[in-house]
Amino acid sequence: MAIYIGENTKVIVQGITGNQGSFHTRQMLAYGTKIVAGVSPGKGGQTVEGVPVYDTVAAAMEEHGADASVLFIPAPFAKDAAFEAIDAGIKVVVIITEHIPVHDEMEIIAFARRRGVTVVGPNTFGIISSGKCKIGIMPNQFFVPGEVGVVSRSGTLSYEIVANLKAAGMGTSTVVGLGGDRVVGLNFKDVLEKFEEDEETKAVVMVGEIGGSAEEEAAAFIKEHISKPVVAYLAGKSAPPGKRMGHAGAIIERGKGTFEGKVKALTEAGVRVAELPFEVPQLLREVLEFRAQ
Repeated sequence: MAIYIGENTKVIVQGITGNQGSFHTRQMLAYGTKIVAGVSPGKGGQTVEGVPVYDTVAAAMEEHGADASVLFIPAPFAKDAAFEAIDAGIKVVVIITEHIPVHDEMEIIAFARRRGVTVVGPNTFGIISSGKCKIGIMPNQFFVPGEVGVVSRSGTLSYEIVANLKAAGMGTSTVVGLGGDRVVGLNFKDVLEKFEEDEETKAVVMVGEIGGSAEEEAAAFIKEHISKPVVAYLAGKSAPPGKRMGHAGAIIERGKGTFEGKVKALTEAGVRVAELPFEVPQLLREVLEFRAQ
């Protein structure tokens, strides 16, 4: 089992003829993802890595049908591309693009919710059901099947933690990149709820960071609704207040979203918080052994 995507998910790549689109199409295909079509206006009739290219998502859907779409589209055009995918009947839209204007992001998420569509991102590394389907830009070699679900606001930290899990002999069920922007489609609570229902997932790793209240809200949700063990790592311990650190959402304002406040909330909810990424596998072992007793 997996959450959101699986081995039978059919994927469309929007922006497939660009440098990023074509490169990551090759990587996704190598991982085993079922990419059925690409979309690039004006490039219909071409192929990229053996994948047929269409001018519109509607045309691609008519020929192949698809469950998910991934956007490698420049920020000024990302809203139109997302709307096009949602309008054509795509049910999972993964938006890799960063620097999308906030108002565009708000419109994308609002339209998706009205249509019952799941948006991963924007500004995300994507989503991967390990060993089954990869939609995004994460490095293939670290994502091996296992029992640990990962939900993260940070891409590179996720890769590091998943690599540490693999080195410790632990694999992942599904890894979800929420995205680093202020407005994103999924939050920790959404994904935690899915992991709770997923029989394949035995434990969860949350990768959070300073700024906003997502981790505090997740802590309250875990306390009431999550029975599986959760381990967390938080980035931004040394960040000065008022300064954005990498992600648009990673900023402490008016005393809210502090590292200390997030650690306190998670700890009180029974979440073990790692001080360094390499500690995550050991903490997982400890909580899983405790639950098994």
